[in-house]
Amino acid sequence: MTDLRLDDALGLLADLGYAGVGLTLDHMHLDPLAPDLAARTRHVARGLQRLGLTATIETGARYVLDPRRKHGPSLLDPDPDARAARVRLLIRAVQVAADLGAHAVHCFSGITPDGTPEGTAWQRLAEAMGPVLDAASGAGVPLAVEPEPGHLLATLADFHRLRHALDDPPHLGLTLDIGHCQCLEPLSPADCVRAAGPWLRHVQIEDMRRGVHEHLPFGDGEIDFPPVLEALAATGYQGLTVVELPRHSHAGPQLAARSIEFLDKAATAALRTAPTGGGTP
Repeated sequence: MTDLRLDDALGLLADLGYAGVGLTLDHMHLDPLAPDLAARTRHVARGLQRLGLTATIETGARYVLDPRRKHGPSLLDPDPDARAARVRLLIRAVQVAADLGAHAVHCFSGITPDGTPEGTAWQRLAEAMGPVLDAASGAGVPLAVEPEPGHLLATLADFHRLRHALDDPPHLGLTLDIGHCQCLEPLSPADCVRAAGPWLRHVQIEDMRRGVHEHLPFGDGEIDFPPVLEALAATGYQGLTVVELPRHSHAGPQLAARSIEFLDKAATAALRTAPTGGGTP
């Protein structure tokens, strides 16, 4: 929705029947680095309330910190000052989430810099997460780390490695991207949902093909969605399931309409096959 003004995007989503929005803090939508962030956040909070929408806060803006490096600097940057800039952004995102009453704050590790030993990268990640988790705990907002293909933390197993390294902090949760499960996890997407259930704090959903990290509109990939939605309902997850098509903003309104129609049909199919007493997708 980056080609739409934020107020217009929120109104469109509400009109289409969405329950909420995955709000990426970026220069076009609630810029986290521009002046008067608190006042602008209050404006967004009023809009969400008026429209009956909830939110999760996404931090995957490509160039919000560095105009030359996609997603740079990351929590793994060799320069401690650069890592600190990412930490400050995440702490600011936690405050925005608290002010909006958001479900969670999403984040990811970043790609391991060239020449960095794996052990060093994991140590940097764990150390950088410390102050962000402190902020999340203080604000009462879960931090939801996303396994991202090509990043240091790329899989569900990697999430558990970080969780154990940090002694399983209560405010550390998981962002599960259903397409990423299809792309590279050994389990099926539905089985990934079941395995991830206790730690789910945020869910992203789109279609994808095995071994190809390309976010696709529903029906253009390989995922069988009714079992995924059935598994998600069975976990008792109460957050948002956010359609993530970051390269399709040019067709945002049309794909938003097609996506909720597709998911409604998939949820209906999931209900038909769910065991008696199962949850509601």
